[in-house]
Amino acid sequence: MMNYREGISFQAVGVSLLLIATLAASSATSHRRGASLAADLETVPLKIGGFAGTPNPELQENVAKELNATSYISRRYTKGGLEADLFVAYYARQRAGESMHSPKHCLPGAGWEIWNYDTARISAGGSSFTVNKYSISHAGDRRVVFYWYQSRERVFASEYLGKLLLARDALFGKSTAAAMVRVIVPDQPRALEEAVAISSEMIAQMQRCFGW
Repeated sequence: MMNYREGISFQAVGVSLLLIATLAASSATSHRRGASLAADLETVPLKIGGFAGTPNPELQENVAKELNATSYISRRYTKGGLEADLFVAYYARQRAGESMHSPKHCLPGAGWEIWNYDTARISAGGSSFTVNKYSISHAGDRRVVFYWYQSRERVFASEYLGKLLLARDALFGKSTAAAMVRVIVPDQPRALEEAVAISSEMIAQMQRCFGW
């Protein structure tokens, strides 16, 4: 049986290896050129599943600078009085040790309280993917957020998994390009069904943009 001291030793080795991998990945990505999308984000349709979209106002300069995305789209989709907010931020190149901005941190910073952390399964293109599903509220306004991260090869929900995959891809010379996709709807049964449909369509649209 492993004793306490041996367990600490193994933990220390694991942390050291992760730090070494991160430093090596950071060096590998520091001079690498960013990847281009096969199709620009602007080619995502303004009509999705019966919803009609219109562009939201551009992000404020300080917000866009903090986001530091290669490109992004921000839209509001409406259908029969129901509204869905779509935001996609694309990064042509990520650096190890850094990460895309997460709604887990950005939403509380904007005054929203996350009162339930959950996940959902979204079907798209014959496959099923896990995405984040958060319940949020602010001044009596309750909404549900679906968000995930997507690259040319994968769709994933976990920020921590994303960092590990980023380090691995950088070390093996693969593209580190990825995007964060977020859909926000009112906290209503009908709206949740529509959010699932929009998320399914957006996974397929992002696969197209990445050239999957």
